[in-house]
Amino acid sequence: MELEENLEPIKNVESCIEAVVFAAGYPVPYQKLAEVTGLGVREVKRLAERIAKRYESDNHGIMLLLFKDTCQFCTKEQYGAYIREALGVRRGGNLSNSSMEVLAIVAYNQPVTRAFIDAVRGVDSNYAVNSLIDKELIGSMGRLDAPGRPVLYGTTDKFLRVFGLSTLEDLPKTEVVLPEGRPGEQLSIAVAEIAPAGEDAEADTAAEE
Repeated sequence: MELEENLEPIKNVESCIEAVVFAAGYPVPYQKLAEVTGLGVREVKRLAERIAKRYESDNHGIMLLLFKDTCQFCTKEQYGAYIREALGVRRGGNLSNSSMEVLAIVAYNQPVTRAFIDAVRGVDSNYAVNSLIDKELIGSMGRLDAPGRPVLYGTTDKFLRVFGLSTLEDLPKTEVVLPEGRPGEQLSIAVAEIAPAGEDAEADTAAEE
């Protein structure tokens, strides 16, 4: 099918943006929406914010998530069980307690090194970190300017989408105070204080299968 070369003038830009983002099913760049509508990126973002506001009420089962450079429609969490039942979707891939702990540490303290994560948990977190990387919930944000130049980890846009967040500022407030190192220094603890990786990995495997 050939693409329509002469598109008719858009009568309702907000409805057009809504239709494109809904049909995509994945995060749509504001830049692409700007190209389609003939508006500027800033104006598209403003319209997306208005659309998102409309879907905040309990009258809708979906919501529009707004990210830094993209936006995406998704269903509201409270209807997840009904969606799985209606569509015959098996519930699986839940994160283990260990992975959730690591994810929380990264989310609230990013960017962090693996040594920092191990120090906070008191166990080797290698398996959980790699599992979260494979699931694209965390990723590399560069390297720390310290001996060995360890990798710094942070959450991804997929993390925001999975947990229904627009920005990290939407994370629930926490009063947990975690240990801190001096600027430019990675947090570390004695190897003897870290539990063997095998125990943590086995627990993660059982929970994520």
